[in-house]
Amino acid sequence: MYNKKSILLGDYTHPKFHPLQGVDAQVSHILNEVISVQCSENKNLLLLEHLKPFDLCICYFDLWDDQVSRQQTSGLLSYVSQGGGLLVLHNGLSLGNRRFELAQLLGGRFNGHPPIQTLSFRTKGEDAITAGVEPFELDEEPYQIEFDPFTEKEVLLEYKLGDTWHPAAWKHEYGLGRVVYFMPGHHEPTFLHPQVRKLILQAAAWAAHLPS
Repeated sequence: MYNKKSILLGDYTHPKFHPLQGVDAQVSHILNEVISVQCSENKNLLLLEHLKPFDLCICYFDLWDDQVSRQQTSGLLSYVSQGGGLLVLHNGLSLGNRRFELAQLLGGRFNGHPPIQTLSFRTKGEDAITAGVEPFELDEEPYQIEFDPFTEKEVLLEYKLGDTWHPAAWKHEYGLGRVVYFMPGHHEPTFLHPQVRKLILQAAAWAAHLPS
């Protein structure tokens, strides 16, 4: 049925805040018509020889008190720069907390967040990833992002906190590969929202070079 494959990486056994359970089923359901989804918590799947067979790596790791190894870091950097797709969901941004090379790959670093609350989201500009997406509201963690100054990013989605709009999703190219970061994703209910599902599907299609 599939000729495209993705790997979804997160934490089943000892997640700090964001278990992959439940999220794995939702992401698989969102993408199952366009790309197969294999799920694992094995960080060694970030090694280049293990990533190579996949068209897309989806990161949901909860690495606030941990980090990936230099070999795993090198594997992900090589995979994307050689043409692989990377879709980072919510807490997956923690990959770059202690690895500055990965912060540059992702385009930014986590810089704290106020309490979970109802947030308004809107798309920014016109793009294949945001096509057909209407403004929406979600109970979410308003992640504050410190952008990497060396990565040219296109912001796709914003959320409102107080009177200010903040980036909630962006995309950029890295070498021959493509990277998308998507901030919503704190818990399973987020992935049930129809606008979120459309955004994740279209982001995965762009990052993995799937035909439109």
